[in-house]
Amino acid sequence: MHSTKIPKIIQWWMTPKLPREHIFIPPERRPRGRWIIHPIKRRMAKCYLLILQKFFGLTVIGITGSAGKTSTKDMITPVLSQKGKTIATYKNIDSVYNIPTTILKCTPWTKYLVLEMGIEYPGEMDFYLWLAKPKIGVITNIHPTHTQFLGSIQGVAKEKIKLIEALSKRDFAVLNKENSYLKKVANKTKAKVIWYGKGGEIKAENLDFTKDLDNKYTLVVGSDKINVQLPILGQQFVSNSLAAASVGSICGVSLNLIKNGLEKFTSPEHRMKPIRLKSDALVLDDSYNNNPAAAEEAIKTLETVAKDKTSIVVMGDMLELGRDEEKYHRKIGKLISFLKIDYLIGVGPASKFLVKEASKEMRKNNSHWVPNWKKAVLILQPLLKKDTVVLVKGSRSIGLERLVSRLSTFNS
Repeated sequence: MHSTKIPKIIQWWMTPKLPREHIFIPPERRPRGRWIIHPIKRRMAKCYLLILQKFFGLTVIGITGSAGKTSTKDMITPVLSQKGKTIATYKNIDSVYNIPTTILKCTPWTKYLVLEMGIEYPGEMDFYLWLAKPKIGVITNIHPTHTQFLGSIQGVAKEKIKLIEALSKRDFAVLNKENSYLKKVANKTKAKVIWYGKGGEIKAENLDFTKDLDNKYTLVVGSDKINVQLPILGQQFVSNSLAAASVGSICGVSLNLIKNGLEKFTSPEHRMKPIRLKSDALVLDDSYNNNPAAAEEAIKTLETVAKDKTSIVVMGDMLELGRDEEKYHRKIGKLISFLKIDYLIGVGPASKFLVKEASKEMRKNNSHWVPNWKKAVLILQPLLKKDTVVLVKGSRSIGLERLVSRLSTFNS
């Protein structure tokens, strides 16, 4: 199928830039109306958005990156909502279908449109940019994700930076100063670049967390500073909040209102949510998704929270890494042993590499591999004692959110 050229009439009808993976869809993933409803909806959304931008001054913010897109979008939204009516893509639905639907939710009175532009296949960004031209482009980071389809981290970078390459001199590119790949590609855009993170114009100082496991830090925007309590745990989310603060600053939101918006942020489901069990063990539920960069940040957060307590990692497979699958699972295994995590339970076929690598340095019988989440529960349950912190990190397809649900029943 991949070697067969798409007939021109099919490509034109499904919309010119849509990748073949969204035209020839496996039966289990096929959405209703893909041949008639969706092509019509895309064209309607494209035309409607052009009208809103030209005649009503709608500002479009596009967000991409290997991790943190959804959280960044969910932080930008309450910040901008204080300045005007703001519409954003809903949760983390496939952007190919989510973006047109979101555009059509706008009214002439909508001031800001925040679009999450997730990339899985080559050419997807071309489709998004055909559909919607942003005024502000945000790239949270570039890491090895979806390399099964994009080939390498260079392939990931090539696809994602199309967002900032499409921006004009009158536009803004919001980039993470701490990401080495973004520092290399900043010259690819004509837009004014706003850097956030260490060494950037917008940064965080005095990072810590509260007794309720919220982030707290000092937000620095140019020469101005303000203290922020962000209702989620993990330094990666502080980074996302800096991207949101950057967008707010570009749009003229005051520092006090940026703080107010960030503190109204509602954490997405299964993103570093602390759950205290009846045994007094603490579970950090980060089971929504998994990739090498996100796993590394989550494990570092576990180490910071656990301190001298017993630490346990339950980790599901990191998916769509292609030929790099073993490499990155072993890399995370090395990190787990280096940080002296007490116990590891790997869940899923690829996690065998994770456990094999970590077990080289971990105590005997403290690292386990299991094929599914139910087996993981059996190993984990006896370990859930006082002064124990458990990180549950996994992709949805591994089902670790169901493990978290089962652990929550231990409170009853």
